[in-house]
Amino acid sequence: MTLPSGWSRIYQIVRRIPRGRVATYGEVALAAGKPHGARQVGYALAALRGARHDVPWQRVLGARPRGHAAISILDPMGAAVQRELLEAEGVRFDERGRVELARHGWKKRGRAPARAKAAPGGGRRRGASPRRPRTRSRRAAAGAPGGRYPWRTGATFQISSA
Repeated sequence: MTLPSGWSRIYQIVRRIPRGRVATYGEVALAAGKPHGARQVGYALAALRGARHDVPWQRVLGARPRGHAAISILDPMGAAVQRELLEAEGVRFDERGRVELARHGWKKRGRAPARAKAAPGGGRRRGASPRRPRTRSRRAAAGAPGGRYPWRTGATFQISSA
């Protein structure tokens, strides 16, 4: 059986997630070089159902706000199996069925690194042209009504019939 393009890479990455840790579909997609491929990761893992494999699919969860993840399987039996497998690995769920990624996430989460301060002298990028100051359009400068957007003047137009 041939796999769709990129699925074997997804399976390699999921195999690297250690026991007791979880990753989100988006994190796996990003590690596979597909920054917007979270849904494709879900398709690849769903295709494992009913087949013999060594991919720890249960360690991939759906992202939730505020540093959490949760089981995204809509089938209640599949969701119960996933939760049971994760709890056997030591992953804890809160009362809302979420996993705290700071505690159980595959990649450690912390605060984002502080941004470097701008270099003295304006902090322009090398080779970048200086920004032009914002000016009014030529029509507005000439006193034409409406400036750049003449249809915003409220003026009415008459169509003459000849």
